[in-house]
Amino acid sequence: HLSQTPKKEQVRIRKVKNYLFGHIKSGFLVGGSAIRRTRSSECHASLAEVGEMHPDQFYRHKKGNAMSVQTANMGATERNRPMTHQEKRVILASSAGTIFEWYDFYLYGSLAAIIGAQFFSSFPEATRNVFALLAFAAGFLVRPFGALFFGRLGDLIGRKYTFLVTIVIMGAATFVVGLLPNYATIGIAAPIILIALRMLQGLALGGEYGGAATYVAEHAPHGKRGAYTAWIQTTATLGLFLSLLVILGVRTYLGDKEFGEWGWRIPFLISIVLLGISVWIRLSLNESPAFQKMKSEGKTSKAPLTESFGQWSNLKIVILALLGLTAGQAVVWYTGQFYALFFLTTIAKVD
Repeated sequence: HLSQTPKKEQVRIRKVKNYLFGHIKSGFLVGGSAIRRTRSSECHASLAEVGEMHPDQFYRHKKGNAMSVQTANMGATERNRPMTHQEKRVILASSAGTIFEWYDFYLYGSLAAIIGAQFFSSFPEATRNVFALLAFAAGFLVRPFGALFFGRLGDLIGRKYTFLVTIVIMGAATFVVGLLPNYATIGIAAPIILIALRMLQGLALGGEYGGAATYVAEHAPHGKRGAYTAWIQTTATLGLFLSLLVILGVRTYLGDKEFGEWGWRIPFLISIVLLGISVWIRLSLNESPAFQKMKSEGKTSKAPLTESFGQWSNLKIVILALLGLTAGQAVVWYTGQFYALFFLTTIAKVD
């Protein structure tokens, strides 16, 4: 090939070969900071490949490899670095607000037996228990719609303000349950309003949970999204634990009789304090930088529902995740945490 190549190019080719041969003749290839031993055949193959390569192609190839190594090293550094103060603040603030929402949502499940006696008192005990559980289920029916509605709202006005809307809806609905007159006072209107408030809670939680995970993920460094959003997954358990602690504390202080008559309202009314804390926390947060960048570049989704559910490649993943993963896990979780408690207090009559 050299005989058919201009002298200037011949000189460049020789320089390339000498450069490469000087790095591989000892059986080592150097790539960034990593050194790996290669076989002699690999060395000769690499040398022959460069001999066939135009010098300009080699320099571009070398530059591209250097950039790839640099990008990989930067990604590894990003994954291994400790969590920054801002990232800790985002995770803590997002998790705290979501814990309070789960607290509001789970209060009903923990007090379903007492609420059934208050709002479905005109029915026999068995029917009353079924209606109490159906009212609890009403919150689950609208959670997917909450995720769709508030997910779209988050794409339009931002994650931060969507957070504020969901937390206010949840806190206000929970507080109103604590003030709601029972069936003996306002009749059939009591359970109707109760179910409507439960649906508002489910709507808010559907938007909150996915929104919190998205917000944290958009602040997470490359390679750490799973680790960072895992903190959001713990909020459900912490919210349940918090609700049980409050119920136990109030019940112990007032006694069973007073708690069953009117003391059960106190945990719901306390939610107004948690609402104030949550709003204060959310107002101190900044908008997601990833969302700001997408919005400024006009890259936000124009048809999110069509993109998510209108294409089979995406829809099959949604169906698999819904029916193959979350549905079974939800049945096990709520049966073990709530129906077991409901059964022990209403059917087995365990104090």
